[in-house]
Amino acid sequence: MISSDNLCMGCMREIGDAKQCPYCGFHSESSQIPPYLPVRTVIANRYLVGKMLEYNGEGATYIGWDLTEKKAVKIREFIPDSFTTRTTSNLKLQIMRGSEDVFSELRQSFEELWTKLARLKGLSALISVTNVVEDYGTSYAVYEHFEGITLRDFLLKSKTGYISWDKARQLLMPILSTLGTLHSSGIIHKGISPSTLVISSDGKIKITGFCTGSARTARSDLNSQLFDGYAAIEQYGFDGSQGTWTDIYAFAAVLYRTLIGSDPISAKERMSNDRLMVPGKFAEALPAYVINGLINALQILPEDRTRTVEQLRAELSASPVATAVSGQYQQRTAPPAAPTGKPVPQRPASAHDSQNKKGKKKSKGSAQVIITSAVISFALCLVVLIILAFTVFRDRLSIDLGGADNPTEVTAQQTQAEPIAVPTFVGRSYLDISSNPVFIQNFEFGDPEYVYDEEVSEGYIVGQSIQPNEMVAPGTKITLYVSKGKEEIILPNVIGSDYEEAVVRLEELGFVCKKSETSQGNYRENEIISMSPSSEKAYSPGTTVYLIVFIPETEVVTDEFGEIIPPEELPEEDNPEENAPEEDVPSEE
Repeated sequence: MISSDNLCMGCMREIGDAKQCPYCGFHSESSQIPPYLPVRTVIANRYLVGKMLEYNGEGATYIGWDLTEKKAVKIREFIPDSFTTRTTSNLKLQIMRGSEDVFSELRQSFEELWTKLARLKGLSALISVTNVVEDYGTSYAVYEHFEGITLRDFLLKSKTGYISWDKARQLLMPILSTLGTLHSSGIIHKGISPSTLVISSDGKIKITGFCTGSARTARSDLNSQLFDGYAAIEQYGFDGSQGTWTDIYAFAAVLYRTLIGSDPISAKERMSNDRLMVPGKFAEALPAYVINGLINALQILPEDRTRTVEQLRAELSASPVATAVSGQYQQRTAPPAAPTGKPVPQRPASAHDSQNKKGKKKSKGSAQVIITSAVISFALCLVVLIILAFTVFRDRLSIDLGGADNPTEVTAQQTQAEPIAVPTFVGRSYLDISSNPVFIQNFEFGDPEYVYDEEVSEGYIVGQSIQPNEMVAPGTKITLYVSKGKEEIILPNVIGSDYEEAVVRLEELGFVCKKSETSQGNYRENEIISMSPSSEKAYSPGTTVYLIVFIPETEVVTDEFGEIIPPEELPEEDNPEENAPEEDVPSEE
């Protein structure tokens, strides 16, 4: 059974009596930044607090340990830093005078948010919230702990900093589905960004970073945390209400970053000078309907923006013709004007809109005429849309590509075949790596090579044939060296064996032999009659094996001075027969 006394408070792995964790480097004597909870504080008589992982104006997130379930968890503490404090001698949260009502209201919002999240089960892209508790004068949310990497770090690990549309669609569309469920439950995240989306070890992406609305809105009672480039304009305190469209903007900004390789321009800057564009290199590689979906979702003003997850999903999941048939596009009559008087990108009129307008002018005709007209209308609109995407809109959306000064033209097929950076596999579980769809898709893993390692637990990777950050072609074969743990050898049973033969056998295995002699009993000379430690068990190389060997007793002979005469120096005993007196033999006469 795992003992919490042997856990590292930085990663919740067992490290025994070690002061510094061999896995994460956390030192047991490290102190927490005040006013946050000290390491090993117990919450609600159940949750052990570990290292603080992050904090913002609303509160702090710790790694923790569930003393009941015996597993690692994440703990989110409501501790607004603008009007609360805590002393090392008294862990109960102290609220500044005059802020009691604000604290109570915000704390209630915190509890309601996490209680709603706890009710949502079975969503692949949502963290699993297990409990909401109270202690030390405030509230805590407890949710699952999992190993993973943020989308931001995932993208930075590649030289290009972006991935193809096919890969982005597989990775991010579950996020869009989960957002739809959150919105139906009355939850608006307001903090979707590459830093709050985490890819777990099984390759699935999850939404993290949940906070109350005040923490994600400027000029509120809390010190706000806004992700520049991903926060919508209404979150900065400008006119416009926040809603589902706020998350739509953030998701589209994440998709832009994933496909283009650079953060979008801040919404505040775009208000006065909108320079957001899709570079020609990407405009030629991306499907036209994806560019159209980005344009619609990244509109600066809330009223011009895509409003719902369903609408955005339809735009990103099918070609413009298919989307038009489903009736997902909204009709627009004129482009809205930005504060500067310059029009912002207008949604292209859909084929569905065009057909409706033409339909009003047409009289009833045969079914064949109607179908023919519809097909022609669709084709014309498709041509117009493609022309707009490569002319007007390609000049409205573009950012430097991950620091590249002179980006070269590539096709979608070339993008997928570009070299990728080898991740750091060392220190991670081989089971997690070998079952991760992202890694399996990008690399070929041959049979692992197992090696003994006294410092790395069994099943964890200690080496890789290609060094981290090296650029390789997709599909490159990588050999992983996996720890077998501390080397141990089965001690064979040598009781009854000849001592000399047993020593040769044991020393070849890596044991050290020590001999003790006994003459008691009835055994063969040099026969091993006992051994320690017990046989048929595993021991480390270099373990000393004590062997008791039977040596028959010999008669001790001393000289006239009492000194023992070695057997080899004793004079040969007279042969009794030779020394026997001669018998008289009668003579023959």
